[in-house]
Amino acid sequence: MTDRSEVDSWLTDMDGVLVHENHPVPGAAELLQQWRDQGKPYLVLTNNSIFTPRDLSARLKSSGLMVPEESIWTSALATADFLAAQIPGGSAFVIGEAGMTTALHEAGFVMTESAPDYVVIGETRNYSFEAITKAIRLIVDGSRFIVTNPDATGPSADGPMPATGAVAALISKATGKEPYVVGKPNPMMFRSAMNKIGAHSESTGMIGDRMDTDIVAGIEAGLHTVLVLTGISDRAEIERYPFRPDEVLNSVADLLETEPVESDL
Repeated sequence: MTDRSEVDSWLTDMDGVLVHENHPVPGAAELLQQWRDQGKPYLVLTNNSIFTPRDLSARLKSSGLMVPEESIWTSALATADFLAAQIPGGSAFVIGEAGMTTALHEAGFVMTESAPDYVVIGETRNYSFEAITKAIRLIVDGSRFIVTNPDATGPSADGPMPATGAVAALISKATGKEPYVVGKPNPMMFRSAMNKIGAHSESTGMIGDRMDTDIVAGIEAGLHTVLVLTGISDRAEIERYPFRPDEVLNSVADLLETEPVESDL
């Protein structure tokens, strides 16, 4: 599908699409309101597994964007959804923050260090050498290795800092085992999001700012893909990839629909 007029539901990335450095992107508030007015189901997606949807809803509100927590889908929620489908009522050892542990608890999982079904690595700002060592030993002993997202670095005021993907690489090197990554660019995250809002790939659009996660996952999930130039990727970046989004727009403001003007003639 390449025609935007056929899109009935929307998935959109958050950082670089709706907000940039905690400031709303021009047109973002209006686009969210337009979807509400039109009754179009939508979800705001993020690979960040640190925060709960309630936390992120409050963060967006402070930036001037009204997004209810039920309209936010994180890699932590997608991970919990996936694991609960694999082993209902299972157990996990988690390296991560409240966003990850809360999602797993709500999915019926038990947190344990004793022979868990899964070792789950999520985003955190407090990586512990002791916890990483525990994770390595559990995986060697047979626990399944899961990672919420593949991002190797994350931003900070002082520059890049190691993120989930970097810690996962350390664990992989030590165990000889590769993780299953649930978040973008795995299209599974989009499929679980669509299931949440009852959407279908043939009539769903994805808005993102990264070719290597948002767009490739959207294409693989069969969605109408829109790349906006308010985040990571620019037009030169697009040329590096063998695939293309259906649309390249300056910002989400270009998705706003204007009412037709009636002529007096």
